[in-house]
Amino acid sequence: MAEDVKSETALRGAGAVSAGASRLSRAEETVPRTYLQQSWARFKHNRLAVASLFVVILILVFGFGAPLISHFFTHQGYADQSLLDRFKKIGSSGHILGTDNLGRDVFTRLAYAVRVSMEVALLGTVSALTLGVALGSIAGYYGGFVDTVIMRLVDTLLSIPTLYLLIFVGSMFTIGPSALALVIAAVGWMGLSRLVRGEIMAVRNREYVVAAQVVGVPDSRIIMRHIIPNIAPIVIVWATLRLPAFILIEASLSFLGLGVHPPVPSLGNMLNGAITYMSQSWSLVFIPGFVIYIAVLAINLFGNGLRDALDPRLGER
Repeated sequence: MAEDVKSETALRGAGAVSAGASRLSRAEETVPRTYLQQSWARFKHNRLAVASLFVVILILVFGFGAPLISHFFTHQGYADQSLLDRFKKIGSSGHILGTDNLGRDVFTRLAYAVRVSMEVALLGTVSALTLGVALGSIAGYYGGFVDTVIMRLVDTLLSIPTLYLLIFVGSMFTIGPSALALVIAAVGWMGLSRLVRGEIMAVRNREYVVAAQVVGVPDSRIIMRHIIPNIAPIVIVWATLRLPAFILIEASLSFLGLGVHPPVPSLGNMLNGAITYMSQSWSLVFIPGFVIYIAVLAINLFGNGLRDALDPRLGER
């Protein structure tokens, strides 16, 4: 009898140990180990940011799928006109979002407009990112005379009103979407260069950087392999928060007639062309304006969520 009790107790203890071990192994499996896994786990808990990311993906698919929408869905190009079909209402036969003053399908034009506007904003963001990170890294890493020259250049460019400079360039030259993106990037990289410079000055004296310098690693390799990866989260967040600003700049310039010119549609020149005919069709103004609002809001919310996910200190607040 005593042996049965002992064996039963031992079995219970072994079962408890195995259950505890299984719970521990499951807990270890569910706990993210890498920095990216931890960031993704924090990001998933932000429902607003996840929903915003979903909206951003839908906007990108809608815009960059414009040729497919034109070919397989609406069967009309963005410049196809039919004066007999002017100012068709939303939901009319063959025209989901109606037509404009020239009988062009608004749904098709909206898809191409989103594509053009996003291309300008993305190319401008990437170009500004490249220029800002490069010059900020050089200034922060080397310091001294190089830092002084680059930062004085940044101060000089920041003293010039950005909007006035863009209006001047747009009024003097006829530029396409790619050139417009480069012009926007040329006046949008200075803030990032200052941010990158400050972060690199904070990490350039760390032990791993000094050790790489001692063993003779080239400066370019130290910057690219040891320093920039440590400031990558800040740069990524800057890009997500700067992208909607570039969308608004493109829309503003195109609305003023200084950006993307018709017949190529953009969200800004669609608004410009619809102002005159607002009494005939209010949707011509509302639709592109609403898309701009949704795109900017969704990217901003996604950027805020990404910032909180990449910085654990912000996520804990």
